[in-house]
Amino acid sequence: MSNVKVKQFRRSIMAKNLVIVESPAKAKTIEGFLGKDFLVKSSFGHVRDLAKKGMAVDTDKDFSPVYEVSPDKEKVVAELRKLAKSAEIVWLATDEDREGEAISWHLFETLKLDDDNTKRIVFHEITKPAILKAIQNPRTIDKHLVDAQQARRILDRLVGFELSPILWKKIKPSLSAGRVQSVAVRLIVEREREILNHKSVSSFKVSALFLAGSAAFKAELKSNFTSRDEAMAFLQKCRNAVFTVNALDTKPAKKSPAAPFTTSTLQQEASRKLGFSVKRTMSVAQRLYESGKITYMRTDSVNLSDLAMEMAAGVIKNNFGEKYVNPRRYKTKSKGAQEAHEAIRPTYMENSSIDGERDEMRLYDLIWKRTLASQMADAELEKTTAQIGTAATTETFVAQGEVIKFDGFLKVYMESSDDEGDDNEKQEGMLPAMSVGQQLGLENITATQRFTHHPPRYTEASLVKKLEELGIGRPSTYAPTISTVQDRGYVVREDREGKPRNYDVLTLKSGNINEEIRTENTGAEKSKLFPTDIGMVVTDFLQQYFPQIMDYNFTASVEEEFDRIADGEMDWRKMLKDFYRPFHQEVEKTSETSERASGERLLGVDPNSGKNVYTRIGRFGPLAQIGESDDEKKKFASLRKDQRLEMITLEEALELFKLPRISGQYEGKDMKIAIGRFGPYIQHNSAFYSIPKTDDPMSVSVERCIEIIEAKRKADAEKEIKVFEPERPDVRLLNGRWGPYLAIGKDNFRLPKGTDPLTLSLQDCLKLAEEQGGGKSKKAAASKAVPAKATKAPAKKTKAPAKKSATPKKKPAKKAVASKKVK
Repeated sequence: MSNVKVKQFRRSIMAKNLVIVESPAKAKTIEGFLGKDFLVKSSFGHVRDLAKKGMAVDTDKDFSPVYEVSPDKEKVVAELRKLAKSAEIVWLATDEDREGEAISWHLFETLKLDDDNTKRIVFHEITKPAILKAIQNPRTIDKHLVDAQQARRILDRLVGFELSPILWKKIKPSLSAGRVQSVAVRLIVEREREILNHKSVSSFKVSALFLAGSAAFKAELKSNFTSRDEAMAFLQKCRNAVFTVNALDTKPAKKSPAAPFTTSTLQQEASRKLGFSVKRTMSVAQRLYESGKITYMRTDSVNLSDLAMEMAAGVIKNNFGEKYVNPRRYKTKSKGAQEAHEAIRPTYMENSSIDGERDEMRLYDLIWKRTLASQMADAELEKTTAQIGTAATTETFVAQGEVIKFDGFLKVYMESSDDEGDDNEKQEGMLPAMSVGQQLGLENITATQRFTHHPPRYTEASLVKKLEELGIGRPSTYAPTISTVQDRGYVVREDREGKPRNYDVLTLKSGNINEEIRTENTGAEKSKLFPTDIGMVVTDFLQQYFPQIMDYNFTASVEEEFDRIADGEMDWRKMLKDFYRPFHQEVEKTSETSERASGERLLGVDPNSGKNVYTRIGRFGPLAQIGESDDEKKKFASLRKDQRLEMITLEEALELFKLPRISGQYEGKDMKIAIGRFGPYIQHNSAFYSIPKTDDPMSVSVERCIEIIEAKRKADAEKEIKVFEPERPDVRLLNGRWGPYLAIGKDNFRLPKGTDPLTLSLQDCLKLAEEQGGGKSKKAAASKAVPAKATKAPAKKTKAPAKKSATPKKKPAKKAVASKKVK
């Protein structure tokens, strides 16, 4: 044993104080602030949860939950229990929100701790002053916060456990429903139907380029013309017109900075400015928090502490001068916000940048700028509006200019927007000097055909904003909800190509009118959320039979009840009872009386067989069907990924039945083109190769098929850096989108910055995984080496022991126990 390990071992035995946190990164940071009398250990998240087998909630016994220690946490619990027995004081230092409070309570129960020597400490930033202050001001576990978390966890289990089997029975196997996730999917489904039902209307937008002396500026008519003829008639009137300035209006204006970040606004702005998914934002923010660089990242407060405001004012004064300083206090608008908490901010405002991974540096920069800007002076502007007319027509052109007189907070930061449209066409900068009555030169007048936009599809960020507006979910639930609806296959986040569209442009220049047809790309989408067919069918079914569960106001009212439980104003068991009784009756009624749902549509008749052609949801997803359900000779064809049940035409459906087809041979084997659950593919020599979206499976050539096959073979060969065969073929070092990474079975782990993957040994890899993944990596490390012959399915081999241990045959009472009542 090395000297370092000996010292750590002795310290663990001798430590008077045991501090328990959720993560190894947080433990490492805190340990640096405390003396030799403190040992900081991680629980690696929750150590106990509702039992996986059955409902795990006794609805007949006052909704008593049945908890079990996760199999991969047994060693963690055993170690913490041993250390707790030898410690004089156990400090539970998990996060300050309801989830953190619940982790502390579960640790208290599972480790069998005593009230006399157990203290609960909370802090919203991991800095030495904050940790020491928390040590000096301990409290007991807040049972009301624990009750609120338990109520949420149990209610979500009840809803999922009772609704999911109905979906299996009435739609297709392996589906799930959730109290918040189903409502989130409903938002996306309803928006998609708004878009599908949108009828685009065209009009002609008229703009002119005027000259004041030698300076050119743009002006627009206040309203559009509804037809080409109206636009043409207007241009005819303007052929010999003289334009003058009818009115000038100059007004001062101000822009104020946005409030510091909450969880929701950070997720939105990181999406707009950095292109981060909600999940990625929270993962990076968690690392920044645990390393002591920012305050707690799950908050709905926009409040800043006095100390933070003083630090910000000092930085602003030193960098920009006294006139840029304007201390502000913001009030939170969202329901149930906790003003005692702080907004997300840097722990030390003087640090304008940090060292770390690129994502961490970029997100920190965003947080630092937003926080600093929130304490800066308003930007002072001057807005000028000119109205320009002619005796030839009653229509008036309007030109608007804006000039910044004092940049204020804009020196640091400007908030982005989700708005889509023609904002980029607005006048920017200042207008040239003009006077009322001044005659202007005319360069040209252009009437451009424009089309009304459908409502924008949700991005992850705009969906978070909508959920927050409706009062659905809380800072800790936004990211998991959005991840869940995508993981379950109800929603996809993807880019989609637009389609060409012609539009008319009429231009008056030098007394002549010219007309031309131009082409633009319309309907292109980037990182938008689309409902899948199964998502739409499930949403329709749930809305028909469980309208209360799918109601936005009801879901928001449940969140308010959780808040009341957390404040000690409502009993959590009564809340569950009031919800469950009528809900359970509805479940039983629906199970017996509801019809099967498949989203079936009759498209028309197959001209070859004379049989009806349908689209519907099948066991493996959306499909087209020729013939009735009881027809023994009915045919099936899977829909392509870019096709939808509600949109596909008869002609498009019939094309699907031309597959599978043989495109040709390669290496003496057929190349078969087909469409499966995940889209079109080539089957060659028992291997499968996805056909890119840019290729049409109906017409892809032999040469192109060979290109696709060879490209995939090359990518697979280059992806693998190192495999530890024959000892651990499930442990691999691979090249990924963001660089090299470690894969153990189905679990992935980051490599420290600057690490050369070729220099890592098997033990190095297992250690890295243990440091990052806790129980998962320990489970993988403890599993036996997979024989060399079993390289095709290493993940199943390594995970098998965990599955067995989840339902032990001996002493089940130690694994699953009814929890104590929380009073």
